[in-house]
Amino acid sequence: VTATDADEGMNGDVKYSLKKISEKASKIFHLDAGRGEMALLWSLDFEEGESYELEVQAQDGGGLFDKAKVA
Repeated sequence: VTATDADEGMNGDVKYSLKKISEKASKIFHLDAGRGEMALLWSLDFEEGESYELEVQAQDGGGLFDKAKVA
């Protein structure tokens, strides 16, 4: 995921986090807080879960944030 902020310095520094994520999904997905890159910690198994829906939040150094749904 990608978010941008036109501010300079610390206020323009964007950090990412997962919100509204199930315990099961938190053991499968990893989000790099600095780059916004998502990775799988384990292989997906259709028999254990047909789909996953995660909410990613991007927040700048000034406290402003926005969210996006990843399915």
